Amino acid sequence: MSTTRRLWIALGLLLGATFAVLLWMGREIHRTAPPLPERVVSTSGQVLFTRADLEAGRQVWQSFGGQQLGSIWGHGALVAPDWSADWLHRESVALLDLWARHEHAAMYDDLDETQQAALQARLRKEMRGNTWDASSGTITVSDDRAVAISNVAAHYTSLFSNDPATQALREGYAMRNDTVPDMRHREQLAGFFFWTSWAAAAERPGGDISYTSNWPYEPLVGNAPTAGSFMWTMFSVLFMIAGIGLLAWHYAAWHSKEPHLQPPASDPLAGIKVTPSMRATAKYFWVVLALLLTQILLGAITAHYQVEGQQFYGFDISRIIPYSLTRTWHTQLAVLWIATAWLATGLYIAPAVSGHEPRFQRLGVNLLWVCLLVIVVGAFVGQWFAVMQKMGLANNFWFGHQGWEYVDLGRFWQLFLFVGLLLWLVLVGRALWPALQRRDEMSSIVGLLFLSTVAIALFYGAGLMWGEHTHISMVEYWRWWVVHLWVEGFFEVFAVAVISFLFVKLGLVRGRTATVNVLFATIVFMAGGVLGTFHHLYFAGTTVGVIALGASFSALEVVPLALIGMEAYETWTHGRATPWMARYRWPIMFFLAVSFWNLVGAGLFGFLINTPLALYYMQGLNLTPLHGHTALFGVYGMLGLGLMLFCLRGMKPDAHWNEGWLRGSFWALNIGLSLMALLTLLPLGVLQLSAALEHGYWYARSAEFMGQPIIHLLVWMRVPGDTIFAVGALLFAWFVARLWIAPARAAKAVPATQGA
Repeated sequence: MSTTRRLWIALGLLLGATFAVLLWMGREIHRTAPPLPERVVSTSGQVLFTRADLEAGRQVWQSFGGQQLGSIWGHGALVAPDWSADWLHRESVALLDLWARHEHAAMYDDLDETQQAALQARLRKEMRGNTWDASSGTITVSDDRAVAISNVAAHYTSLFSNDPATQALREGYAMRNDTVPDMRHREQLAGFFFWTSWAAAAERPGGDISYTSNWPYEPLVGNAPTAGSFMWTMFSVLFMIAGIGLLAWHYAAWHSKEPHLQPPASDPLAGIKVTPSMRATAKYFWVVLALLLTQILLGAITAHYQVEGQQFYGFDISRIIPYSLTRTWHTQLAVLWIATAWLATGLYIAPAVSGHEPRFQRLGVNLLWVCLLVIVVGAFVGQWFAVMQKMGLANNFWFGHQGWEYVDLGRFWQLFLFVGLLLWLVLVGRALWPALQRRDEMSSIVGLLFLSTVAIALFYGAGLMWGEHTHISMVEYWRWWVVHLWVEGFFEVFAVAVISFLFVKLGLVRGRTATVNVLFATIVFMAGGVLGTFHHLYFAGTTVGVIALGASFSALEVVPLALIGMEAYETWTHGRATPWMARYRWPIMFFLAVSFWNLVGAGLFGFLINTPLALYYMQGLNLTPLHGHTALFGVYGMLGLGLMLFCLRGMKPDAHWNEGWLRGSFWALNIGLSLMALLTLLPLGVLQLSAALEHGYWYARSAEFMGQPIIHLLVWMRVPGDTIFAVGALLFAWFVARLWIAPARAAKAVPATQGA
């Protein structure tokens, strides 16, 4: 049996086993999710909230942006509190003050340590006790706790209105006035926040751990890391070390054993005929640049909200595009422009791989482009109406804002995008078909390219697996199928296959060698990548099994990055293999940047927050976007730009490339991203971590902490990095534009006899 066949079998068995476990754990999450009660009542019989209130409150939360304004169970925006942690602390303080006044005629903070300790012990028993009655569907709270709940609810009904009493707090949270204009909706929203807080403190039946594994850290109620978090953190580090050792052994034993390959005398890609459908992908790249520039602008506005609250240099911008909307569009555009660049690459590469242009392929490419524009414009308009509370709850789920970070599109637009991806699959698949039927050294790479295309199209469908009233724990489960498996998983396999194909076609790598390397890399990545999805779900109302699997397998995601220097060296070697490779210098440079940010953003900053114990304290702090920015743009964004340049080199073979613009763009993008990370996100995240460890998680996200002068200074320190980064994007856009606007021909034109 050949090595290639063995690797294919290993990959198939691996994916079968890991997805079976993933689906089985999804069933367990559904079975053990925190219960949603029919009623929340006091011991005296007062009904505080009904199930209808809690579900309507969640709809309200989703309609104004959901996870794009503050967060729930740690997932969401960084400006404004984590509402579950904020409610938990406010209710605890309200209850302590109530008891202190009754028993000592003083506020809790004015008591001595002995008196405070006695009340804290009482509070822990009250808050951690689980009074859920499955037979009646009722949660019962004491009359004292009912008073505390009422007081906290009054705070939220004021905060989400235009009450002058909470104006300063709204500005600190970057909330627009009248975020929720309807009083009844505000009361229901408060009920939803209460339930998320109740699940964070109430212990599971028969256990001593809350539904969210004691997250957030709240000393007042005894929320602290579990024994499982400590144990699986230790094991995850051991798994990572073992994986790195095995990978290093593989490279030492098998890598680079073949004799050196002499590159061809001229560029093999120069002879590829650019078909009409391949040319039609140019408009996709124009859209990529438009979305990238818009995303950068929205990112600047979103960051500025952290220092002026509702203002943008004195203008009340929150009345037009509130923070939750700018952040929604900023995060969505990141995924959309990167995905568009990769989709266009697939449409361009497929005919180049097979040498076949199917009938009506250009029409299909143009139709898909129109569909993408309609989806972006329609979805964004719907989200504006939703956040501005002009749509109504009845239509919000389908046409407005779903409120789930990265998958905020209304369900109608999600379905439309899914259909668009299926159309993309058909277009790429039928162009690849002749190459799939061939049996040569490229067969496996082409097969993997096609299978990753199938996975990209189908796995977005995971975003359709929840409904408007599906339990939050299950929504989070399926949502991370999209964000982790779709964006970080199968797109990466697709990219590795495309890059390997390009290097083989350029004559720099043997087809068999590339096939073995691609399959092996896919096996290593997916070994940790599939079950590594669980590391996003540690505290989302899931069980200890999720922590065990997530910690163990997500640690393996770091393993391929340990030898990233070798990958970078090989890429650099390919770029210097022969004089004509100078034509591809800048695509190669962007691939080198991918290697660097893979190591730093995905590896170093990713593992920083990856283990259960680390994420317990860091989830939702600025150390999370430190990883997010450097990995999403540094890896996937740079890769998208590099692939775009490869396609443009083939699309415009005679055009003169202004090396100065590309050089300036490349270094500005990388320096700007580095400054953004090192001057703001890293130090701000460290300060928040220190605050969380000392006072509790709620304090690290509070207006009191985030309003300090040092925090505002660190936010302003983003300006140099953001500016340099924006200049890099503008230079890149200008470079691409000049390829069509009055392009200059290369000094040495391609002879007519070498025609396409």
